[in-house]
Amino acid sequence: MSRIGRKPLPLPKGVTFTQAGGTFGVKGPKGELKKPLPTGVSIKAAADKLNVERADDSPNNRAKHGLVRANLANMIKGVTTGYSRSLEINGVGYRAQKVGDHVMFQLGYSHPVAFEAPPGVTINVEGNNRVVVTGADKELVVETAARIRRIRPPEPYKGKGIKYAEEQIRRKAGKAGGKGKK
Repeated sequence: MSRIGRKPLPLPKGVTFTQAGGTFGVKGPKGELKKPLPTGVSIKAAADKLNVERADDSPNNRAKHGLVRANLANMIKGVTTGYSRSLEINGVGYRAQKVGDHVMFQLGYSHPVAFEAPPGVTINVEGNNRVVVTGADKELVVETAARIRRIRPPEPYKGKGIKYAEEQIRRKAGKAGGKGKK
């Protein structure tokens, strides 16, 4: 049996769990999230705990068992505390600024790059070189941060570009300079 799937999930105060049709949802102070419930897996609500159960021990249902429990745990954490992902911009003249609901990036291209946050995600700019992506849906926050990083990924020679705050950029040596010429 799945070790993750069989762990009961506590339901904090102020969070409500709903299950209708083929979907399950969680509503809390930071918002409301819904996901489809795969066949072969069910969620039982009892007082202040949730248990994920599977219909049988087929490999397909065993795989879904832990997945549904992990998704449910991420949803509960998202609607109570939320998720955030920090990015740093490195490079001379590289900067970001918030203009209305867009973020404008100056990243060494011939033009500024405008980025609009998807619904449910907020993007804040701290200073000129720090961008913080926050929201209740973990998948959406991480995907938005990855899309911002993809605008100008960090390069290995000088480390210029957009990187995650905790990311370490492995540097490469430059040219050897004149070896092998006659």
